[in-house]
Amino acid sequence: MNSKVFMVLRILLGVFVLVFGFNKFFNFMPMPEMSGEAGAYFGALSSAKVITLVAIVEITAGFALIFNKFGALLALILMSVSVNAVLFHATLDPGGIGAAALLLILNIAVLFGYKDKYKDLLRG
Repeated sequence: MNSKVFMVLRILLGVFVLVFGFNKFFNFMPMPEMSGEAGAYFGALSSAKVITLVAIVEITAGFALIFNKFGALLALILMSVSVNAVLFHATLDPGGIGAAALLLILNIAVLFGYKDKYKDLLRG
């Protein structure tokens, strides 16, 4: 992958997750209306402090990707957040799947850009 394209995708993903991570703490973007099931699930995650953990992972990953320090590791960890966001929106809140799909696509592109860092892990 072209290094300039990779840099733009990496920083874009970093800013994306940084904004959504900080939003979980400061609520500067209003939450859209969710169905009863989605609201109950999100409420359970919030009361169990799972959303706080996700926010910390997103903020850490955002800074790591922006400053390119441990970006390969945090992009891999962020993949679990991306997949869960897509699954949540696909099953419980289909109206908000656009941002989750964009997150997943950016995360896959960044993982692909870091593929040289994973070669030793994937060697059998």
